[in-house]
Amino acid sequence: MTEPLVRPKRKDPLRKTRQPLYPQLIRSRTAHGLTAAAAQGRFELQTCLECKTIFYPPRDACPKCLSARVPFVPVDNNGTLLAETTIRTSTDPYFRERTPWRTGLTKLDCGPVVLSHIHGDVREGERVRLDLKLDKGGAPVMIALPEKDTPNMADDPHLREMTCDPKFRRVLITDGRTEVGQAMAEAFSKAGATIVFVGIADPWKPFPGQDRLRQIERVEIVPLDVTDTESITEQAEQNGGRIDIIVNTAEHVRGGGIMQRRGLTVAREEMDVRYFGLMRLAQAFGPGLRARGADGVNSSAAFVNLLSVHALMNWPAYGAYSAAEAACQSAAQCLRAELRPGGVKVMNVFFGPLETEWFQTVPPPKVTPAALAKAVVQALQRGLEDVFVGDIAEDIRARLAVNPKALERELTE
Repeated sequence: MTEPLVRPKRKDPLRKTRQPLYPQLIRSRTAHGLTAAAAQGRFELQTCLECKTIFYPPRDACPKCLSARVPFVPVDNNGTLLAETTIRTSTDPYFRERTPWRTGLTKLDCGPVVLSHIHGDVREGERVRLDLKLDKGGAPVMIALPEKDTPNMADDPHLREMTCDPKFRRVLITDGRTEVGQAMAEAFSKAGATIVFVGIADPWKPFPGQDRLRQIERVEIVPLDVTDTESITEQAEQNGGRIDIIVNTAEHVRGGGIMQRRGLTVAREEMDVRYFGLMRLAQAFGPGLRARGADGVNSSAAFVNLLSVHALMNWPAYGAYSAAEAACQSAAQCLRAELRPGGVKVMNVFFGPLETEWFQTVPPPKVTPAALAKAVVQALQRGLEDVFVGDIAEDIRARLAVNPKALERELTE
């Protein structure tokens, strides 16, 4: 059984921080079908539409009938571990620093035999379930997990390399004045975070939920205003080297489209809080996160960006707000590329209308702040990159994949 993770000792400030490394990133364009599935937590393999053959590794044509109609589709991920080996030395710098490392062959019930990493609780001949993960470099890999969850399963060092589990990590939540920020603080505290820093702009000004927030275990209130570059810089200088996960909960929700508004004041505020706020956080905390991607048990792990699902398709009733969210989504893609050399994930969490005062007039279904916070923690524990929370977000994701133009027209009705 996996040994439970022990809270790391305080780091020696004179000890050199290990430089981040990542495995080989070369993948074919076809193989990025696995990347798309792993990013959203699905297990998919190519399946021939002509002869129904399921195969691996990815190819441009079916190995049996040579048909080019071979999409990635969800398949059964259960199988049996046929053989295993332990790598004790490697020419690859990433694995050389992390040996011994177990790999093995798994015969899937749906047909293919797959070479994968192996969880520490799995033994040769046992039933397993394969899971698609994104490694430190953002490339898709497979790991054989126990058929049923085991005690301390998430503490396995190989699995932890592929996830962003908050356990024993230090988290910064950028805005604790919002209901979402307060729910995040509670969720990360329960998930075992060592410290949960919660940013509050204008700490002298009272806000709803203030007393409850201060009573949450391991929460530390810090001054932070995402619209103030000096405030963010001061916080990064004080705690930047200690923060492993950033959750950007800053929000600025206002109804209305483009033409019906008078002037640009509200639009500038939206962009200042959301888009420019994201840039300020990235510039202040990003270099430190990237440099600490291999800093032991509590290495830097993730930058979490909360986004309305209407960043992907504008909702005219909240048109200007949707446009600001779209700018943040594009910026997050750039940030993902910049943080990848440090093995740090950028996770976009797309959600529908929230159960908050700014969406009072919007009919259900809506997402509660607590449900959103729970989904974020679970996604970090799984190491995902793109997460859709709530019925509206899931519906828009599905409809975008089928007919974006139809969705665009329907949102105007």
